[in-house]
Amino acid sequence: MTNNSSVRITPRHGGTWIRLRTLILLRWWAVFGQIAAMIIAERYYDLSLEMELLYLVIGVSVVSNLVATFVFPENKRLSETENLLVVFFDMLQLGLMLYLTGGLHNPFSVLIVGPVIVSASALSPRSTVLLGLTAIAIVSALVEFHLPLRTDQGFILEMPDIFLFGNWVAITIAIVFLGVYSRWVVSEIRAMSDALQATQMALAREQKLTDLGGVVAAAAHELGTPLATIKLASSELADELEEGSDLREDALLIREQADRCRDILRSMGRAGKNDIHLRSAPLTAVVEEAAEPHMGRGKSVHFDHGVGGGSIFDQPNIPRRPEVIHGLRNLIQNGVDFARDTVWIESSWTDTTVTLRIMDNGRGYPPHLLGRIGDPLMRRRGKGGDPQRPEYEGMGLGLFIAKTLLERSGADLSFANGSDSFRANDALSPRTGAFVEVVWPRSALDAGDTEAGLGLNQPFTA
Repeated sequence: MTNNSSVRITPRHGGTWIRLRTLILLRWWAVFGQIAAMIIAERYYDLSLEMELLYLVIGVSVVSNLVATFVFPENKRLSETENLLVVFFDMLQLGLMLYLTGGLHNPFSVLIVGPVIVSASALSPRSTVLLGLTAIAIVSALVEFHLPLRTDQGFILEMPDIFLFGNWVAITIAIVFLGVYSRWVVSEIRAMSDALQATQMALAREQKLTDLGGVVAAAAHELGTPLATIKLASSELADELEEGSDLREDALLIREQADRCRDILRSMGRAGKNDIHLRSAPLTAVVEEAAEPHMGRGKSVHFDHGVGGGSIFDQPNIPRRPEVIHGLRNLIQNGVDFARDTVWIESSWTDTTVTLRIMDNGRGYPPHLLGRIGDPLMRRRGKGGDPQRPEYEGMGLGLFIAKTLLERSGADLSFANGSDSFRANDALSPRTGAFVEVVWPRSALDAGDTEAGLGLNQPFTA
């Protein structure tokens, strides 16, 4: 069966997603905005601007856009380096425009933050740091080096030094803060998106395995009669043949192989052909089915059903949902992986709730990560990973899948360390490792066993 270690997702590099056409359209908007700002400043606010030089700078952007439009296909996606060069060019072009229009005295100087935010959202941290430092260097240079803003009457428009310094500080802080903020938010979104994709893959695979088991079991059901006929005919033939003859040995071999085929088909699938009785099962059966792949891994797994006085005959009959089985299997796998030698699985139920607890005698969860358990793609527990599980990057993705799938079924999960929960209870004191409690409202799980749930009785047909 599947486990969380088989789920692999490839880290996504945002720099390879952006289409060249998208950047071209954004740059056309920037060109039109720059031209409009120049015309309004000159005609309505009587500013004396270096229009020839400004149009020359804007013309470079127009030419680069036209070249990119006609040379490259519309669906071209840029690499990390190509994206960096495009954003770097736009930043230098904006810096040159600001140099020609008053430097930091120009209120549009705040737009220098834009390329940094774009980089933080789409490019690598290294590219973002490079662009951020470049932006800070540009605004620092613009404090001293720029052409003054003049009116037609020759007046120079400039801020007092204290406001100029404040503008520089504000832009620098905005570059750093908004860059880091954008990077963190986008990283969280990508991590969650990747983890949810892995969850869907795990659930789809579990569903396919469940369906495959039903198909194989249906084949076993259909092949039961011909296999029984082969066994009966070979047995009768062996009885009629002389003891020790080659033909009798062949007949006995045919009977043995028929039995083997029956056993193989039986072991490959348990569900019957569209058997609605097996669409649900008692809680204890579902829990033991989820734990079955980890029963032979060298650790003892103890079941304690009906904890707290619940009668085994009153246990809920729950649907055999792939998400419930796969989620529980991941939790049990985590316990088996980290336990020293023993895992305990307890189940209890009341008229309103169904509770499952999974405990082990390992080292437990790292205390500093308890509040983050269930977050996707958590970092490694320590340098070099965990020596007990060198094949695992960490415990984030598997537990995230389990938590997401079980919460979809209506469950509420809580994580703790047994050393904190059972220290005062001598009977439970060996359970010093990880402690997971899964609680469902009984109404969300109980499949019932009424006639309505099973459907109407169907008559036998010849």
